[in-house]
Amino acid sequence: MVKEELIRRSPLRLLERSIHGGLQGGEIGVFAARKGTGKTACLVHIATDQLLQDRHVIHVSFAGRTDHIVTWYEDIFGEIAKRRELEHAMEIHDAAIRNRMIMNFSQEGVTVHQFLRSIRAIIDDGQFKADVLVVDGYDFSKGEPETLRALKEFAGENGLAVWFSASIHREDKRVDDQGVPMALSPFIDSIDVLITLTPEKDHVGLRLLKDHGDYNPEDLHLELDSKTLLIREDQ
Repeated sequence: MVKEELIRRSPLRLLERSIHGGLQGGEIGVFAARKGTGKTACLVHIATDQLLQDRHVIHVSFAGRTDHIVTWYEDIFGEIAKRRELEHAMEIHDAAIRNRMIMNFSQEGVTVHQFLRSIRAIIDDGQFKADVLVVDGYDFSKGEPETLRALKEFAGENGLAVWFSASIHREDKRVDDQGVPMALSPFIDSIDVLITLTPEKDHVGLRLLKDHGDYNPEDLHLELDSKTLLIREDQ
């Protein structure tokens, strides 16, 4: 399969259609679930899809070393290339990683302004015109709504679509009046798209909880394959 056909046939096109064409610059999307459910896999699959479209991605991890994140990208790309029999896979891989920047931060002791200065330095001083910002491992229970508002403003100024992961404690089943997990309720005004992940017997289900102000939970007809960790159309 050639790259253009792989992009066209990706199940992520279904996700984009479900959320009014996908996440735009200045918008924030969140994958929320308990730990170990597949949030990072979803983020990396989306980022890889963007890289295959020759877009630029900054991936920020608050949870692990950069070598761990690189391994995620290698595994996800490898699975995509193998399952789709991608032609010129290594050439496409090498071109994609040139458009990717991976950073690691500790949430403790770093203000949102320091964080955004670092991102701006990459964009301006490093001449890395990013299209997508991926933020993995940010602990919303230790964060402030003002942080997300500042990031959203920054994203709008720089044309960045932002995808977060959010961990929900497995014992905390509380939700607000809109069905939003209480851990994310203080931040929901800054979140444009909220997708929850639910582990099933042989896959992880994806459910759209918020779509640009519309709180009508629906099945995306997408799921995360438990073996390949790729997003796929449900069976």
